[in-house]
Amino acid sequence: MQMQLHQLRYFVAVAEVRHFTQAADLVGITQPSLSKQIHALETDLGAPLFERVRGNIALTAAGEVLLPLAKRILADVDTATREVQELVGLRRGRVRLGATPSLATSLAPPVLRRFRDAHPTVDLRVEEGGSQDLVRDLLRGDLDLALIIMPSAGTDPGLRADPILRESLVVASVDPLPAASDRGEVRITDLRDQPLVMFRQGYDLRDATLQACRAAGFEPTLSVDGGELDAVLSFVEAGLGAALVPGIAVARRPGIRVTRLAPPGVRRTIAVARRRDVVPTHAGRELRRILLEYVHDATAADQLPAGVEPL
Repeated sequence: MQMQLHQLRYFVAVAEVRHFTQAADLVGITQPSLSKQIHALETDLGAPLFERVRGNIALTAAGEVLLPLAKRILADVDTATREVQELVGLRRGRVRLGATPSLATSLAPPVLRRFRDAHPTVDLRVEEGGSQDLVRDLLRGDLDLALIIMPSAGTDPGLRADPILRESLVVASVDPLPAASDRGEVRITDLRDQPLVMFRQGYDLRDATLQACRAAGFEPTLSVDGGELDAVLSFVEAGLGAALVPGIAVARRPGIRVTRLAPPGVRRTIAVARRRDVVPTHAGRELRRILLEYVHDATAADQLPAGVEPL
């Protein structure tokens, strides 16, 4: 017996539409060719699969037995084909990750190193930007995944955002802050008369700073308004003012003094986000898995950056 997969597909098509010509159109061959293949299948099986009853096509007893088995075989073949194609795609595919500047320089590098070691031929593309910009790019389909800061009002309903970490903001400055306590902490209200360097529009750090100051009852005094993370830190190093920044962002800036905020402080939730209505690629799912694996391993080894805790 030499039953062929295409014969099973033709058989299932006829069984579903109960019409040889319509089934031939469905599978993209001529009706005589389909009839010939069905006849060859019946010959191999040693039993007729269809009979004509009052001008209609009906399954014989042998056809009734074969139909669920044929559907199962074809479903298994389709599943195997998709899995293999996904694996091939993972070897040759692409994944586009977005990250805020502080996360692009702290969390993303070890995660991408793990991914690269496991999948050296996948095309990795990284986009750095503020959370609002990254959300826009996700919704437009320009990114597969993004490490974002969850806004207090919640994320866009078009996204699925899974919280993974929480980080604390600190005050970055060159000189000691006059109001710093003996414990090396300041309150948000202590920044009322402190000139601040402010991030540009689109940065969640800008919103976090403004919200914290306004919640404490004042509008901050801005010495410089608008800048990316590196620029803001450089302005701070130049003595232009202080700034609220993630602790991980100043870990390698020896010229900057870090002062903690007294409880409750200002904390942010880091999430990994993707579009809700798009099925992730295999490469995208694998990058997300490696990201969560890294967070778990770094937590267990107490290697998360200062001021960052797992959720």
